[in-house]
Amino acid sequence: MKTAKALTLTYLTPVSFASLNGSDKEADNISSIKKISVGVEQYPYVSAQAVRRALREQLAVLEWSLSEGAKSATDKGAATTQCKPAEYIDDDLFGFMNAQKSGTNKRTSALRVSPLIALNQYQGDLDFGTNYMGVDAGGNPNIFETEIHSGLYRGTILIELDRVGSEDGKDLIKSEEKAMRVKGLLDAVRNLWTSGRQSRFLADISPKFVAAALLKVKNPIFLESVQVQEKALNTGMIEETLMDYKGEIIEHVFGARQGFFSSVPGGTKSIGDAFTTISSWVDEKYK
Repeated sequence: MKTAKALTLTYLTPVSFASLNGSDKEADNISSIKKISVGVEQYPYVSAQAVRRALREQLAVLEWSLSEGAKSATDKGAATTQCKPAEYIDDDLFGFMNAQKSGTNKRTSALRVSPLIALNQYQGDLDFGTNYMGVDAGGNPNIFETEIHSGLYRGTILIELDRVGSEDGKDLIKSEEKAMRVKGLLDAVRNLWTSGRQSRFLADISPKFVAAALLKVKNPIFLESVQVQEKALNTGMIEETLMDYKGEIIEHVFGARQGFFSSVPGGTKSIGDAFTTISSWVDEKYK
């Protein structure tokens, strides 16, 4: 476990009815969702920035103390955090950059996040709505439409374990605190939820399948290897990935919520048991 450099986790979450991440409006009365084009087909996605924000917000819900925003020291500089990775979990895991007149204080994120991309194409579905707020004041109802989508989404995170709580090879915090921070992030992933567009389109984006590995290298090995056809996971592709990287994989685990998938890799645990196993790796790494 001591040789582990990274922890990677790829997850799937089915969404039955949602408008997860807003995009620029194509028309005044249409609220669009972000999409990527593959040929003539379009696939909705939640940006990595939105996923990172969701994880940060969930850390706050889990009662972690977060680094408060601070005004830039330069006139045209962007607002930043307190930039204290030894004190705050988000400064440590998510990184920061603070441009000052004396130089730039920055930390590269130890947490790497992919967008949460739909595996099912957008079918052009719209939700029709009417805003009556201005009617009492003599105005007309405002008719609007919102793009919605139903499908399976896939996301990946990679945590650089050797950089958590460290800077230039020097420890900023004790090993026990490093383990607590990584496990806190895992709790945020297990309970992933975004506050955007939830008032009318409440959605559960917490993982229903996870493929995780503790690695001697930094490589999101499951990122493109978790594929689904209908409700069946491509177990052959996942097992081949394990064989291809058997020299780099220290431990691996799969977890799935019962009833969501018609086939899963052998030895798959429940979601809760899978995250418990991953947390035990973290404890062993920083023991």
